[in-house]
Amino acid sequence: MSPVHQHSGRRNRPDRRGTTRVIDPETHSTGGAVPGRSPIRNSSEHVDPGSGDLKSWLLIIAAMACAVPWFIYLSVGDVVAGPPIMIAIMTGGGILGAAFLLSWAAEVFQLDVSQALALALLALIAVLPEYAIDAVFAWNAASDPTQAAYAVANMTGSNRLLVGFGWGAVVLVAWFRSRGRAKLSRNAAQATDDGTVVNGVVTLPPEQALELVALAIASVYSLVIPFKGRIDLFDAGFLVTLFCVYAWATSRLPSGDPHLVGPAATVGKLRPSGRRAVIGAMFVFATAVIFMSAHHFADGLVRTGKSFGIDEFVLVQWLAPLASEAPEFLVALLFAWRGLAGAGLRTLISSTVNQWTLLVGTLGVVFRIGQYYAVNPTVGAGLPLDMRQTEELLLTSALSLFALAMIANFELSIRGAAALLGFFLFQLVGAQIATDRTAFQWVMIASFLTGAVYLISTSRDRREALMRVPSILRSSLGFGTTAR
Repeated sequence: MSPVHQHSGRRNRPDRRGTTRVIDPETHSTGGAVPGRSPIRNSSEHVDPGSGDLKSWLLIIAAMACAVPWFIYLSVGDVVAGPPIMIAIMTGGGILGAAFLLSWAAEVFQLDVSQALALALLALIAVLPEYAIDAVFAWNAASDPTQAAYAVANMTGSNRLLVGFGWGAVVLVAWFRSRGRAKLSRNAAQATDDGTVVNGVVTLPPEQALELVALAIASVYSLVIPFKGRIDLFDAGFLVTLFCVYAWATSRLPSGDPHLVGPAATVGKLRPSGRRAVIGAMFVFATAVIFMSAHHFADGLVRTGKSFGIDEFVLVQWLAPLASEAPEFLVALLFAWRGLAGAGLRTLISSTVNQWTLLVGTLGVVFRIGQYYAVNPTVGAGLPLDMRQTEELLLTSALSLFALAMIANFELSIRGAAALLGFFLFQLVGAQIATDRTAFQWVMIASFLTGAVYLISTSRDRREALMRVPSILRSSLGFGTTAR
């Protein structure tokens, strides 16, 4: 789960005993009780680990067990000549379980460290599963240029799933869950900072402007990268610097206590010493699984495609992200199901920012390091991009800008969510069945960019919201007052 997504409009402060409280997303409170439901206790209070939610502990054990088949095969099987599909399934399962463990541990980790440190560390944790797979392909590309395509495939697939599928799905799930509730006024919708669907609209808090601005800058910059023909150290410098500025700015934003659900909430109720021990064990185990699985998972996907005559690019683009992104999708959808569509949407937006900046930026660095150690290094000053990679990168950037234009007024309606999800699915299916795939992709790129311009130019609400962004940022970062 992304480390940056909870802003309540006030500074996060400890209570009188210097501790931080865990928020129950169902009660939306830290102390008040709802009849028939016990609130999550203060994180410093003694809670017997055995009294935690049994289902949550079973989920943690199940996530760890996902790696067991691969560990067994790794010790007794032939990882080089073994069945590629079996290797891909076992390693993919291990990475899926590790991603869940990292997601839960990252959420609870926010209770034990300063916000600034949490932002720096948790952002790295959030992209670790995706980064591990991309890093394998970028490293291999330093000696085998054909591997470069797969690094771009995994990255673009992850981002398009987050934006095209994730954003729309969260709003639609929340609407489906709340469609029978009484309608509220527009003023009530704007006052609902948890993102409840009101009158068919999810409203984001003004502080979310920071993520939207960072994502807009990264998306516009990524439109330039394909015309250079490579992802190089200059791109790394720009995008990683953008991420550092974003992380610093986020540390200054007013923030509330993190919303913990499921296993994260159960671990968060433990004593500080026990909680930290559990978090540490989850981090170490998940990192070890990813380290031992990423290379074989990447190789297994490519060999599986070749064995069955399936386009390896498509397998890497869509199957690999499904394993690494599943925890974030499920957490975001769980928020939406519980009526917190805004929290779920903010989670995915922040994750998209992390991937567009930190993940994309470091691909060129890994490639250059790989060149240094390669016996016969690939010629070039950066990760090479061919025509297909160029199309995919431009398409992903265009989709991000289209989605940003949709929520430029800090709202995403049911119609907008359905349109975003529909366009994503149309492009996904159309690219596979089109007789001229390249022409279809360029039509979709032009359509997304044209749609973004149309949404901004024809909507007064969006234009006025964009004009307020500078004052919102100054106020949120403590440099001024938001103009009303």
